Amino acid sequence: MLPDTIGGLPLHPLIVHFVVVLLPIASLGALLSAVWPAVRRRFGWLTVLAAAVAAALVPVATMSGENLVTGLGGSNPLIDKHQQLADMMIYWAGGLFVAVALLMIMHSTSERQKKATADNEFEGSPFDEGSVDGGQVATATRTKPSAGVTVGVVLMALVTVGAAVGTGIHIYRVGDAGARTVWQDVGENLK
Repeated sequence: MLPDTIGGLPLHPLIVHFVVVLLPIASLGALLSAVWPAVRRRFGWLTVLAAAVAAALVPVATMSGENLVTGLGGSNPLIDKHQQLADMMIYWAGGLFVAVALLMIMHSTSERQKKATADNEFEGSPFDEGSVDGGQVATATRTKPSAGVTVGVVLMALVTVGAAVGTGIHIYRVGDAGARTVWQDVGENLK
């Protein structure tokens, strides 16, 4: 069971801020990793980690929000809309994590195949038994990277772009609904 407060502050806004920071970072990292191979090589696995931590924190944020509503003793239409949107966040966060993780697995497989191709370039017998003008013809053993892996990387990149954009949009919608819940009365009282 989660505590309702930490240091006298409700747990929900504390946890939510971690999610609100990590998910957009993971979404942006996933988007850049999907379309820019240099970013993928350098930051792809870090993006997977950010997406995993964010996805793990979403249920904590959701449960702490439910505890906060219970502690407040009721609900209203704004809270209900925020909760409804927040309940769908796990699907977006989980989808982003799975998409970027599969992209990185496919990318790593492709990179290993490319390295094996380069390593195999000069293996084997350096000369073929055939001759040209009575001489020996040099050959090299070559292994092509699998077309299936290349297609897999491209497809996972497309899926990752969709998951990153969808997650970014949905985290905005959840945050906007939450902010309206908290600040609507404050704004109207300032008028």
